[in-house]
Amino acid sequence: MSAHPYYDVLIIGSGAAGLSLALRLPPSMRIAVLAKASLQDSNTYHAQGGISAVLDAHDSIDSHIHDTLVAGAGLCDEDTVKLVVSQGRQCIDWLIQQGMPFTEERDTQGASHLHLTREGGHSHRRVAHAADATGQALSTTLQHRVQAQPHIDLLENHNVIDLITAAKLGLPNDRVLGAYVLDTASHRITTFRAKMVVLATGGASKVYLYTSNPDVATGDGIALAWRAGCQVANMEFIQFHPTCLYHPQARSFLISEAVRGEGGHLLLQDGTPFMQNFDPRGELAPRDIVARAIDHEIKRLGIDCVYLDISHKPAEFVQSHFPTIYRRCLDFNIDITRQPIPVVPAAHYTCGGVVTDRQARTGLPGLYAIGETACTGLHGANRLASNSLQECLVFAKQAADDITARLADTPPPPELPDWDESQVTDSDEEVVVAHNWHEIRQFMWDYVGIVRSDKRLERALHRAELLKKEIAEYYGHFKVTSDLLELRNLVIVAELIIRSAMRRKESRGLHFTLDYPHPDDSQPPRNTVLTPGERHVPLP
Repeated sequence: MSAHPYYDVLIIGSGAAGLSLALRLPPSMRIAVLAKASLQDSNTYHAQGGISAVLDAHDSIDSHIHDTLVAGAGLCDEDTVKLVVSQGRQCIDWLIQQGMPFTEERDTQGASHLHLTREGGHSHRRVAHAADATGQALSTTLQHRVQAQPHIDLLENHNVIDLITAAKLGLPNDRVLGAYVLDTASHRITTFRAKMVVLATGGASKVYLYTSNPDVATGDGIALAWRAGCQVANMEFIQFHPTCLYHPQARSFLISEAVRGEGGHLLLQDGTPFMQNFDPRGELAPRDIVARAIDHEIKRLGIDCVYLDISHKPAEFVQSHFPTIYRRCLDFNIDITRQPIPVVPAAHYTCGGVVTDRQARTGLPGLYAIGETACTGLHGANRLASNSLQECLVFAKQAADDITARLADTPPPPELPDWDESQVTDSDEEVVVAHNWHEIRQFMWDYVGIVRSDKRLERALHRAELLKKEIAEYYGHFKVTSDLLELRNLVIVAELIIRSAMRRKESRGLHFTLDYPHPDDSQPPRNTVLTPGERHVPLP
């Protein structure tokens, strides 16, 4: 009898995508959900804005589709957009059934309904939210529901080292068989066997020096899939959120898009508005335009930040709509009812990722990818605000339906070998890991940020290649730690972003390069697809 834990479905990641998938699967299945750190350490938990869905009588599915396609700059998969947008109301209704505490308001007749806000790129109010802490409310709701299910094991502090595949074991008919997992609390490595494995690890914005994301956003799922032989696509499209709080002690605190949606103005230090100089939509332009405008003004004037001002609204309005932001800014002696908020752009969302179909299947049988880890075709070259949580919910359902249909015909995995640590020792140079972490994030910010060029990308690639060799050597000699695993994943993701950016000889959506400042309209827009084993991106 095997001592290895065995599950029907192993879900790697505990954000909105992973937790909602676990709840969507039938209770007859044995399911494990792995959280790399605590349940509060996910991109979902820190999301502020909301979930986009057509809920207002004056809105329409066609309008939401149109806004998504416009934001995506010609690279969205239209069928995927229609799939996701058409299921918006159903997802909101499902969340309400789970107990999600959406913010409500009363109309003139006294009837209660969901309060909807408007964000950049949207032509209507269609963002359902829980005040300005939607992600926290969503995560907490789903966690409580999952913890009440006896067939689901929710395991914190479990960091996946690598996927186990038939090909890696020299077996025919390649498929995913499980994963090697480091329990960071006990420092033990366990072999998990599973019929199906789902990657729901979030994005990779921690590859940049400045980010709105928590520390766990190190592109783990993308790197795991890449090492397992899956394709990735559109990694050059990194969304930089225009407005993160600028303060030396305010680490990774996002100022929600909804502040601009509710009338917030972007100002220079002297109080001059500037967004109308860049786009007629002003503060409600898509994020890539707003982020580039802020970046331009900061560099043009040599200033540290710009300002986001909502103080012209009544204090009660500001405090009721943005209680989390209000309280957090007060911690830094900024009263947003009377003062503008200092803000800068920061890496926020990974639009590319592991290539999947509309059932969330990757190219490796038995392996699925959902949420920010995946490249589904929804976002194209730029994500429309608040479409991300909706994508998590819709593709969790798509994956659940497909797994349910296929599981009975999927044989259990064979016995798997234990993790072998016989040839490695404890590290005596942990400082190397810390230095490499910082170097990756610094050169990615300097050379592969909001504005790029061929020369900057070449510099970044040179550094990434050197670091990848150094990290591979370190990984081969020492016992794994969580920091080392994340560093190993981070350098892979960095190279994938750089290589993808070098391939795109145009500016489109989130990818802007000084050497090709305009879209290439000589041919239809194409996705940037990278395949493991290609000469230019060797496996580590």
